[in-house]
Amino acid sequence: MGNEALHPADKHARLDERALSKLKWRCRRGLLENDLFIERFFARHESSLTVGQAQGLSVLMDLADNDLLDLLLRRKEPQAGTNTEEVREVLEMLRTCRGP
Repeated sequence: MGNEALHPADKHARLDERALSKLKWRCRRGLLENDLFIERFFARHESSLTVGQAQGLSVLMDLADNDLLDLLLRRKEPQAGTNTEEVREVLEMLRTCRGP
């Protein structure tokens, strides 16, 4: 699940269990703050994640922990290589999962 382009119909397909399991493993982070955002994200959205959203999340997971945290806390916005529709959608989903 890299940066390859998806057919428009494919990006709205639900993520299957195997792909979801791989994605959750890939999302493990070294920074507790990021893990908290990600845990809440999966608790709220894992049953409805699409292939496109998974691709956006995968792009975010390529970032260094501090860069990801800056995006999650709205200190920064996505830049050139990460500024895609899928990344912006997932980033907003992550940001709204802040919780108490």
